[in-house]
Amino acid sequence: MDRGDIQDYRQLFLSDTPLMDVRAPIEFSKGAFPMAINLPVLNDGERELVGTCYKEKGQDAAIALGHTLLTDDIKAQRVKAWSDFAKANPEGYLYCFRGGLRSRSTQQALKDAGVNYPLVLGGYKAMRRFLIDELEVNAATLPYCVVAGPTGSGKTELILELDGAVDLEGLANHRGSSFGMLPGGQPSQIDFENRLSIALLRHREAKTSIASVIAPVFVEDEGRLIGRSALPETLKTRMSVSPAVILEATIESRVDRGVKDYAENMYDRFQVIYDTKEQAFDALEEHLKGSLSRIKRRLGGERHARLDGVLAEALREHKQTGSVQAYRELVSELLLEYYDPMYEYQDKQKQRPVLFKGDHNMILEWSRSEVVYEAY
Repeated sequence: MDRGDIQDYRQLFLSDTPLMDVRAPIEFSKGAFPMAINLPVLNDGERELVGTCYKEKGQDAAIALGHTLLTDDIKAQRVKAWSDFAKANPEGYLYCFRGGLRSRSTQQALKDAGVNYPLVLGGYKAMRRFLIDELEVNAATLPYCVVAGPTGSGKTELILELDGAVDLEGLANHRGSSFGMLPGGQPSQIDFENRLSIALLRHREAKTSIASVIAPVFVEDEGRLIGRSALPETLKTRMSVSPAVILEATIESRVDRGVKDYAENMYDRFQVIYDTKEQAFDALEEHLKGSLSRIKRRLGGERHARLDGVLAEALREHKQTGSVQAYRELVSELLLEYYDPMYEYQDKQKQRPVLFKGDHNMILEWSRSEVVYEAY
């Protein structure tokens, strides 16, 4: 039984429906959806030529040029890619920017090849509009609980275990601190907003076993920016006045975590990307030195120079022996002399109720009790 075209954007996002995005690569790179694969009708150069023709000579001339550009070989390659996607994802849909000419021509080309495949009515523009509207509503109306605590206390680890949490740093692919850049780079602002909107949409749809109410969204305490990804103003405002839980941890465990996260684990991440250990280590060195350099002004020239020397020695020992213990001095001083004073100052500025304080396991146990809902 053939499936029809769809306009139920909510269901598309809630069910993680595979999507074939037939826009040009440059359009896809500026903004897309997590479950979309880019299989364009026209590449960037072809799209530019057709667009210019459309402006100068009208739609019919642009369509004719498009057919001319798509030689038999090129069209066959693209139809095969679309067919392969459709067969691998029989529950999916295709779309272009507005659900118009490009998606319908793709749909027809597939039909000519013996494949009936539905499209998303309204295309990318309508789906993006839906997510923008949903993000604003959910940012303003969902209950939030902010996970706060000093740097290195393990807030991200806790977020990943809390029921109903949204990992903002995971969505932004950034750890949030000066040393928080991750390999692979960050998503575009549009992609970040799309991911966030989908995560909040799913949270609203998920009811808890306690009176079938919407559970609070646990989010990590963040500034306006996570790297270069900006939180929506409505969400940032809500987070600033929402109840909080404070994650407590010893300085020893925080130093352990800092060394593991920013030296050991980061090196492992680079090893996945680069061909040799030498290249991975060079990338780690560049990353750590660049991160320290970014806070030079706040550290002051003298302190930065000293810590830069400590970092150089730690990198040398790491490279020669494989030991990461020499990073402990750097991490300890940054936590105690840089991050902690900043955290304490910012924490005093916040006027929000604190629901609970404790370590990782204590907060997990508390979060799964009915007591949590009494604050909402």
